[in-house]
Amino acid sequence: MRALLLNCSLKPSEEPSHTSALLQKAVEWLEKENIGTEEIRIADYQITPGMKPDMGDGDEWPKIMNKVLSSDILIIGTPIWIGEKSSISTLVMERLYASSGEKNEKGQAIYYNKVAGAVVTGNEDGAKDSAKSLLYGLQHIGFTIPPNVDAYWVGEAGPGPSYMEGGKDNEFTQKNTKMMTYNLAYFARILKAHPIPAKGNT
Repeated sequence: MRALLLNCSLKPSEEPSHTSALLQKAVEWLEKENIGTEEIRIADYQITPGMKPDMGDGDEWPKIMNKVLSSDILIIGTPIWIGEKSSISTLVMERLYASSGEKNEKGQAIYYNKVAGAVVTGNEDGAKDSAKSLLYGLQHIGFTIPPNVDAYWVGEAGPGPSYMEGGKDNEFTQKNTKMMTYNLAYFARILKAHPIPAKGNT
């Protein structure tokens, strides 16, 4: 079993990321369940906007897409800016959508039998709206969304401490991160053993 975590921070890997810090809490739970993990900082790659699986001219999305296809679990992590998910997470969703017409060996969408969740960090409102946008988009293109698979930290209303300063020991965030992780692992195992039948969805 493999889990891929796409960190849609606007910061490259050499800079600390609150989104990465919360994603790594999910990694701790996943690894306790013997699920292999990989986190990718999308800002480290050249991802070209567009609605083709490969936009050419140095587009590095195909490298990431190969990892998506070889994973059982996908978690998208995003910070909040102006109450919205990051522009990079929107770009990731667009590129995932660009391949939604491709089929697996049964004739289903290529994202069938994969589960997905969302992690959101910030110090302002917008966590639930950001998660809603990501999770709706992911199920629309074929991912399975188990219950309670969004975890977030936004602190108190208004400017204030971000996750690494104020949220690491927050009971609500810790509980939701653990719940998200275990529900993703459980449903991923179900779909591995009992894939969605092709009848009616090809």
